[in-house]
Amino acid sequence: MGLSNGTVDTLMSDFLRKSGGVAVIDGGFATELERHGADLNDPLWSAKCLLTSPNLVRQVHLDYLEAGADIIITASYQATIQGFEAKGFTKQEGEAMLKKSVDIAREARDIYNKKCGESSRPILVAASVGSYGAYLADGSEYSGDYGNAMNLEFLKSFHRRRVQVLAESCPDLIAFETIPNKLEAKAFAELLEEGIKIPAWFSFNSKDGVNVVSGDSLTECAKIADSCKKVVAVGINCTPPRFISGLILAIKKATSKPILIYPNSGETYDAEIKQWVKNTGVADVDFVSYVNKWCEIGASLIGGCCRTTPNTIKAICRTLPTRSGSMSLA
Repeated sequence: MGLSNGTVDTLMSDFLRKSGGVAVIDGGFATELERHGADLNDPLWSAKCLLTSPNLVRQVHLDYLEAGADIIITASYQATIQGFEAKGFTKQEGEAMLKKSVDIAREARDIYNKKCGESSRPILVAASVGSYGAYLADGSEYSGDYGNAMNLEFLKSFHRRRVQVLAESCPDLIAFETIPNKLEAKAFAELLEEGIKIPAWFSFNSKDGVNVVSGDSLTECAKIADSCKKVVAVGINCTPPRFISGLILAIKKATSKPILIYPNSGETYDAEIKQWVKNTGVADVDFVSYVNKWCEIGASLIGGCCRTTPNTIKAICRTLPTRSGSMSLA
């Protein structure tokens, strides 16, 4: 464990205190794997590398730790038991690969800590759970439109075993990411009450800076997260940087829990061709220019999502006023 003495209630507050008040989350995963030569043109996306190149996955985790990340997120965003079964794997093999995603991240942390020795800082491993739309691999996590027939029980049964397996694999917390609608937030909150022993964060996405991508109210979504005791932070990911300040203020109205934000680079994703549209994003220097404002208005966990890199994370660390002092608290 990154904080072996922490309980579900105090894990995040203890961690933030030891991190100097603001902690840094890692950055984009899939694009880094591609930069290292991985071919991710597959419904499993970055989870494919759990099968084909676990060493690459470990290397990307290490790149982010070297860049200054305090939290590394596992390569399980697109990893679902149903997705592995569709590729011909058994349920047991699918579960083993979910566990492997956590094992690899924990190994990366151990390697990094060993290298740093006494000077190592607290580091958390967050097990990623992508939305149902991520499994569909049709871009619907960016619309939240699952069709009129979708219901709460279906979503709970879809995610249940995956959440159990990840929780049993001993990450420090579960990161429910890119949640596109209120229904899925409710499903995740109810699953956490089914005997899950570790804390979680809820992270939503928005394309208008007001609501989550489905059009549901962000404030109502944040209230669902606020009412779940297992949820220790609430926030936004995979959303253009220009929208983040307003979204932080909206979340603050619904919860006093720590707020996390890890925006994308501002680039646009084209679900038809499964590619990012070039030249639509912001440079690292512009991305980082927002960071202190986000901290001032209430964010306490900051990182990057799609198309951000270890250089983005380094730049975030350099700009945080708490960062130089935080090392002595580790």
